[in-house]
Order: sequence, then C-alpha cells, then structure tokens
Amino acid sequence: MELTGTAEQYGSYKPLLFSLAYRMLGSVTEAEDIVQEAFLYVNETKPDHILNPKAYLCKIVTHRCIDHLRSASKQREVYVGPWLPEPLVMNDETPKGPDELYTHKESISTAYLLLLQQLSWTERAVFLLREVLQYEYNEIAEIVGKSSANCRQIFRRAKSALTRIPMADTDQEKTAAPVKPALLEQASGAVEQFVQALLSGDVNALLNIIKSDAVLYSDGGGKVNAAVRPIHGVERIAMFFSSLLAKAPEGFSYSVTSVNGDIGIVTYTHGQPLNVVTFQVQEGQIASIYLVVNPDKLRHIPAI
Repeated sequence: MELTGTAEQYGSYKPLLFSLAYRMLGSVTEAEDIVQEAFLYVNETKPDHILNPKAYLCKIVTHRCIDHLRSASKQREVYVGPWLPEPLVMNDETPKGPDELYTHKESISTAYLLLLQQLSWTERAVFLLREVLQYEYNEIAEIVGKSSANCRQIFRRAKSALTRIPMADTDQEKTAAPVKPALLEQASGAVEQFVQALLSGDVNALLNIIKSDAVLYSDGGGKVNAAVRPIHGVERIAMFFSSLLAKAPEGFSYSVTSVNGDIGIVTYTHGQPLNVVTFQVQEGQIASIYLVVNPDKLRHIPAI
C-alpha cells in the first residue's frame, strides 16, 4: 500500500498522532509541529509498499518525539521552578478522533501527564501505544524497534512504576478505562465551589473545598513571577490565590472550561490569556492545583 500523505489520510490519522505526540511531549505546539512534519516527510518521500500506514506514521511520530525529548533534556534540567505540561484547552476545534481510545480524558489530565514524565522516553512510548492506543505488542515492536517480548517487559515495568505513584481518583489497574460520570460531576462541583469561594472572598469555603495537605504547582518557567517551589497546605494556597485575585490586572476576566479533559479555568487580561489552572480532585476535595503562567505555554490559546 502506498502512503502519500493525502488530505484524506491527514484527516484520518492526525487525531491519533496528535494524541500520541502530546502525551509524549506534554506540549500542544510541539506535538502539532511533529505531526505536521511527519506528514510533510511522507508526502516528500512517498514510500511504497507500506502495509500499515497508521503504524508507519506512529513510528515516525514516536521517533521524532524521542529525538525532540533528547535534544530538550538539557533545557528541562535547568528549567526554573516546577515544569507543567502545556494546557490543552478543549473546544470545538480540538483534534478528535472517531475512536474514543484517542480521547481518554484521564490520560491527558495534568496529573497523568506528570506521571508519564517519570518514565523513560521508550517506556513512555511503549506504555502509551499499549495502554492508551491499545496496540498489540508486535505492532509496538515494529514502531519502537524492539522485540515483542522486550516491549511486553517494558510495558509491565512502566505500568508497575506508575502504579507505585499515588494518583487521585484513578483506577491504577485500568488507567485507560473511562472516568465514571460520578467522578466527573464530583470534580466539576469542587472546581465550581472553588471559583465561587475565591470570587466572593470566602476563605472558609476555600478551606473546606481544598484538602488540608493539598499542593499548588506554579509554572512560570522563569519568564514571569511564579512560585519556584510547590506551595503546601490549604492555608498557604488560599492566601496565595486571595493575593493573586487582589492583584488582578485591569481587564481581568475568566472562563471555566474543559482543560486536559477536566474542568479548568482560563484567565485573561483584555482578552489575552493570562494563566490556566487545572485541578486534581480526590473524594470531592481539591488535592492538587496546577497553575501555568509561562507565556510560552499559553501562545496556542486563542484570545477572546
């Protein structure tokens, strides 16, 4: 079968390839660039006799992601403050695939993407191809250039590593299973209560909705003022957000929307994205808060 990178193939495979690249990299813009480069490469080289175009494209994207991660590893080592993935603000234009395996919401949550960072690049690729995209081991072996038996071992090692790391409201034995509606409603309710308490200045309500041992991670990347260390404890987190709101710039507005498959908040100043907040909810309370203020990670978010 010839693979020519036609518009039809681009439309068919782009959601899958983007979902793979984004989970590998944690970057919307870099994932989009790599997927685009993969199709340009295929269109220019016009390889013949490709028996499985989807697997071939996944192989190209996986290798390009690993090459990118290698080249960026030094930058990550000197990154100022906590590193958080670029927020994926979901809207009608967000890439979607006909197969719901591409869009398991829990596997694009901020907390999940941070867990994936604990894996090596090869482990991450094997884990995603198997757990999220449901590839067979022989297909994964072709993509990553290892034997089926080796891929099986890598997957087990990766899954075992992730299972040892606590993750709120996630079934560790079925990490790609759909999130239960009750948990989604619970998370939405907690975030809505958080927003209302913050806007009304109700500190007691904030203390009730945020877990006592919650942690706030703030990613400014050294580009803007941000906490360079995680903020621990509900009182300090409540004080941080109260201070942040009190210093809100002129033209401040916000939108509660879907971010990384969960309910999140996008704030704006004069219609330009200012920061994005996502949450990890456990038993009806907010356990972790992720605040992205690095302007480089907000460029892909449209103004309003």
